[in-house]
Amino acid sequence: MPWLVLALLTAFCLAGYNFFIKLASGHISAAAGAVILQLVAAALGGVWLLMLRLKGQPLEISGKGLGLAAAAGIGVGLAEILTFVVFSRGVPSSVGTPVIVGGSVLLTAVLGLVVLREALSGPQVLGLLLIVGGIALLARGH
Repeated sequence: MPWLVLALLTAFCLAGYNFFIKLASGHISAAAGAVILQLVAAALGGVWLLMLRLKGQPLEISGKGLGLAAAAGIGVGLAEILTFVVFSRGVPSSVGTPVIVGGSVLLTAVLGLVVLREALSGPQVLGLLLIVGGIALLARGH
């Protein structure tokens, strides 16, 4: 499957993630919601890992990989909790989600540039500047 199709499928799943957090935020505490979300996500990952193992696929694991995956887990766990908190304060999903997701895209791009020494083309820089403008406009209206 081409990477773009996979990326769009991932975006669809991420949209569901944010949308259902918004819906749940009025019915569950941020801490309980985040724990349930993480347990379900861990179970899903566990099923995938078990399926791969049963197929005999080798699973590469290194100390560095474990540490970096754990760091990503800390980031996503905190992001989940904070997303519940943001939406429990009445922020509309049409405002909160673009600010959260756009902000994460922008910060990830900056980390890629600074830490990984990646490069951007002119149109890509323009895209990031548009994200900054979009965040400013969304945050200003609420």
